[in-house]
Parts: sequence; C-alpha cells; structure tokens
Amino acid sequence: MSSKANKVNKALDEAIPLQEPIKLHESMRYSLLAGGKRVRPILCLAACALVGGDEANAIPIACAIEMIHTMSLTHDDLPCMDNDDLRRGQPTNHKVFGEKTTILASGALLTLAFELVASKLTDVSPDRVLRVIVELGSTIGSKGLVAGQIADLSSEGKEISLDELEYIHVHKTSKLLEAAIVCGAIIGGGDEIEVEKLRKYGRCIGLLFQVVDDILDVTKSSDELGKTAGKDLVSDKATYPRLMGLEKAKDMATEFLDKAMEELSHFDAARAAPLLHLAEYIAYRQN
Repeated sequence: MSSKANKVNKALDEAIPLQEPIKLHESMRYSLLAGGKRVRPILCLAACALVGGDEANAIPIACAIEMIHTMSLTHDDLPCMDNDDLRRGQPTNHKVFGEKTTILASGALLTLAFELVASKLTDVSPDRVLRVIVELGSTIGSKGLVAGQIADLSSEGKEISLDELEYIHVHKTSKLLEAAIVCGAIIGGGDEIEVEKLRKYGRCIGLLFQVVDDILDVTKSSDELGKTAGKDLVSDKATYPRLMGLEKAKDMATEFLDKAMEELSHFDAARAAPLLHLAEYIAYRQN
C-alpha cells in the first residue's frame, strides 16, 4: 500500500502544479495532498493488475478518483453540510481558505478528474476510455454520490430503516469504491464476467468501509481518527451501531468481508491477493 500510495501521490502532485490563480491551486493541493490512505486509487491499480492490465494506464484513473473523493470530502465538511473543522488531521479546507474558495476548488478538482481520464489514456481503446467516463459520471451524479449525500442530509434527526440506511451508504460511500475497482478492471482489459465479479466485490467492501467507519466514530478519539469523533451522534445521524447496536454492526462487517472474499475466489489466487488484503485492511483499520 505504501509503494502504490507513493506512486499516486507523485502523480497527483504533478497533476496540479502551483500556478495562477495561486489561491485556487493552493486550496486544491491542500486537501488533495493532505495524506489519507489512498484506498480508492490503490484499489483501482490492484483491479487493473488482477485482470492482467498495465498499471501505468490505471494511474490517471486512480488520480481522477482521488480528486473526486477529495471534492466530496471538502463539500461534506462545509458549514451547510456537516460543518466539520478537522479532516485528515488538519483544519478543513474552508477553515483555511474560506467557503467560496473551497467550493470553487472542489469544482476545479471534479472537472480536472475527467480531463485527466480523457487526455492521458491515449494508449487505451476509446471504447474503454468512454466506459470509464460513463462509470465515473454515473457514480458521482444524481443516481450516485450526490443522491447518497442528499438522502443522508434528509435523514438527520429522523428514524430510518436499515434499508434506507443502506441506500444512503451504497450511494454516498460504496459507489465510489466500487467505481475505482470497476474502472481499473475496464482499463486493464477485463471481460464482462470479470468486471461484474469485481463490481460485486466493490459493493461489499464499500459497505464494509462504511460500517467500520460508523463503528470507529463511536469507539475512537478525534486524535486517533484524524477527524472529529462522535460527529454522527452530535448530528443525530442514523448509523449502523445506532440502528442495530455495536456488536451486530461488527457482525455485519464480518459478513460483508466474507462476501467480498467470495467474489475474489473466482480469480487466480496470486493476482487476487492484493485485493484480498485490501479488504482485510478496510475491515480491521483503526482510523
């Protein structure tokens, strides 16, 4: 993970040089290069390798996905959304640059993500590039991440069902993790069966990621998490521990991990090993 993250960080740094307008690019770089686990881009690279693809072709997509993820975090932290002061162990973007600059920088990250995919994948068939662009677009929009975000905001202070909570997290969290894996598989030359197996794996680890996130929110401190602990409780949000209790939430995480492992059993064990370990990392992470 460290080796792959270093590759992604280098590519991200090169993608956004510090240039005019200086404040805008400082804001973009501030959140994008603030660290983080780089789970999504690493999953993209691993999925590409699993189907026999060239990792170099997946790097622009991996960077694009991290830009989209960063955009979603900076939006999520805004006062009109979750109103958070801490992200990845440092003050949130709007606390440093102001809300107006943060909104503009987020929009710039989103558009740059698609520019990267369209301009850097010159050695890949146009059909596969187009499929990646469609996948990313549908993942972010009104049937994806944005749908999950608005459903999440609408649920604050309300009693919702487990199915409604799963809808929120499938769209708000799982979709982008799923897209990272699917796009890696598409650009790596995976066939339809391989892509769909990896899509199911992605859906499982996306939900696993969120269940673990909910558990950590009530069991870890802000210093340990690098973001505000107990935020969901203060915001009166529905979470898996709140709906089913902490122990049942932990059981659910184990079920998602087992399902993810099952989807990978159809692939060569050696090539699937990185994705197996990434699933375990997501399940047992401490921040």
